[in-house]
Amino acid sequence: MRRSAILTAAVLTVAFLLPAVPSRADEGMWPYNNVPRADIKKKYGVDVTDAWLKNLQMSSVRFNSGGSGSFVSADGLVLTNHHIASDVLGKISTAERDYFKTGFLAASREQEVRAPDLELNVLVEIEDVTERVVAAVKAAKPEDAGAARRAVIADIEKASLEKTGLRSDVVTLYRGAQFNLYRYKKYTDVRLAFAPEFTVAFFGGDPDNFSYPRFNLDMALFRVYEDGKPFKTPHFLPWSATGVQDGDVVFVSGSPGSTSRLNTMTHLEFMRDVQYPIQLRLLTARQRMLQAFSERDVESARRAHDSLFGVSNSLKAISGEMAGLKDPALMQRKRDRETALRARVAGDPEMSKEFGDAWDTVAKSRSSFREYFAEWRLLEPGLAQQSELFSIARRLVRLADENGKPNSERLREYSDAGRASFELSLFSPAPIYADLEAAELAEILKCAQAELGESSQAVKALLNGKTPEARAKELVEGTKLADVAVRKSLAAGGKAAIEASEDPMIQFARAVDGRAREVRKRFEAEVTGVEDGAYGKIARAVYRAEQGKVYPDATFTLRLAYGKVSGYVDPAGAKIRAWTTFGEMYDKATSAKNADPYQLPVGWLAKKSGVKLDTPINFVTTADTIGGNSGSPLVNARGELVGLNFDRNAFGLVRNFVYDEQRARNIAVDSRGMLHALRVLYGAGALADELTGGKAMAR
Repeated sequence: MRRSAILTAAVLTVAFLLPAVPSRADEGMWPYNNVPRADIKKKYGVDVTDAWLKNLQMSSVRFNSGGSGSFVSADGLVLTNHHIASDVLGKISTAERDYFKTGFLAASREQEVRAPDLELNVLVEIEDVTERVVAAVKAAKPEDAGAARRAVIADIEKASLEKTGLRSDVVTLYRGAQFNLYRYKKYTDVRLAFAPEFTVAFFGGDPDNFSYPRFNLDMALFRVYEDGKPFKTPHFLPWSATGVQDGDVVFVSGSPGSTSRLNTMTHLEFMRDVQYPIQLRLLTARQRMLQAFSERDVESARRAHDSLFGVSNSLKAISGEMAGLKDPALMQRKRDRETALRARVAGDPEMSKEFGDAWDTVAKSRSSFREYFAEWRLLEPGLAQQSELFSIARRLVRLADENGKPNSERLREYSDAGRASFELSLFSPAPIYADLEAAELAEILKCAQAELGESSQAVKALLNGKTPEARAKELVEGTKLADVAVRKSLAAGGKAAIEASEDPMIQFARAVDGRAREVRKRFEAEVTGVEDGAYGKIARAVYRAEQGKVYPDATFTLRLAYGKVSGYVDPAGAKIRAWTTFGEMYDKATSAKNADPYQLPVGWLAKKSGVKLDTPINFVTTADTIGGNSGSPLVNARGELVGLNFDRNAFGLVRNFVYDEQRARNIAVDSRGMLHALRVLYGAGALADELTGGKAMAR
């Protein structure tokens, strides 16, 4: 296995050290090549050394399913959230054994169960490739800027993969002002070792989601294997058995998904008036359908469990973000900041010439996007997100088309650099349930009909003269794409096999792909193609005006956040302390008569006498986190794992747009609570011993 040296801590050049927003308080999701060491030292008295940072970086793990994790033993044990593991739990569960209900504990390493299509990534190094990307874009005509950018990125990624053998992703930072090449060591033999019951991982259910106090054992343990043996790693996080105290500094290392803190007011208004309303309608309709499907019988509920959990979580999160966009005070805060910056730019002839047109460019882009956002949302991400069989069909159809093009001209997900990860997903042996697929597909077709109208050419192609239910039924019942061997045969046969295929789902994907590609092409040319340049200008203007250390918006790449363990005062004046305990969790269950969603498993009730009820289970900090940080480790100044990030409180939902330290908090599972549960409630002494066998690194 190739091990590359950690990225250096060299300071980026001023020209490309560009902000999403200026940093204040504990604000910031910092790339590992731009950690504000001096600020951390000044505020918290902690020296972030090269060795400390290297171990944390190489111990941090990204899940391709959309979350974070960390190595916590020398034998490749990885800690993450139960809700990040839920995708795997759903795929390995059966009608006879529902691991959401029973939980999972491997009695030995031989009993650890392999995840069918899970990929973990560990960041090895970062290389700045900004000059090469910018040069390629400058050489192109303005209308070809987006295509030129994608072409040079594809070339860079392919060359890096061939040279290093590492997964290579060019990441756009500061919304188009900087481009970094991230190289990852990839692991695909990942096996589940432990997951608790869903009722304790998500204790309180949807009513308590994005709230605090919380009482959740939202944890899971996987093990990475190489060559059939547990992966031996020198980089892992020692487990703290003593945890942290009020006011202690903590560091969060994970891969936050995305934020919109640099967005202009017209962009935020687009999200408020166009994007979020459509997304909320789609999510509400899908949640309603999944709830009805789940009520059919026990097996239907099991099959729909993971999807319903994810949709309900997204619906609540986006509703909270929408509330933020409708908050006059928050919007005025953003408006005042933008007005001040634009005035500063207008008052400086040099800045005005260089940056002055950026806001109008974004406004024009978002104005045109209003015309076709709904069609783009439904035809591109919508159908593929809601129907696995359609997603498979589309990928096979596009794979045949894209393979015939030069690597630099392909859609990015079909490039040579990403082929291995693409095929891992495409040829996944995970079960596909026809009844759930038909219900999901019918629902998204009904939504398309409602959003785009009966007369839409896209809707006509989707329905082919039938009702959504009838169309979904014929497609799902007629396709053979649930069979991995069929998928591999079609992929190997290329364009000829796709064109000759009589599979109805393949024919359906071909029928709608022309229009889907048209709206995608328009989106990439008119929106991403021009906004990358415009936001790059705004980022440079912010940097020049603020003259401070700054961080980019989140990009699902490894970041370091920091803050302190701290309770808060709610709007009613009540003091919310930083910790919750097992005793309070048991009291909550008792008050609810152990009924859903405050239900404890039988084993927890039987073993209550052995539980130290004052043991902390959850706590909150001021660290700056967002979706994607789920599963991130929280470490203390010694580099010991003290917690596991799993959520934000309701006040933290506006962090997509702005950081707030007053009441916004991230919520973590306490290291003491996890260890106590493993030993006392699950009899998992071997795992607990493995977790506590490491030694802390001196800072």
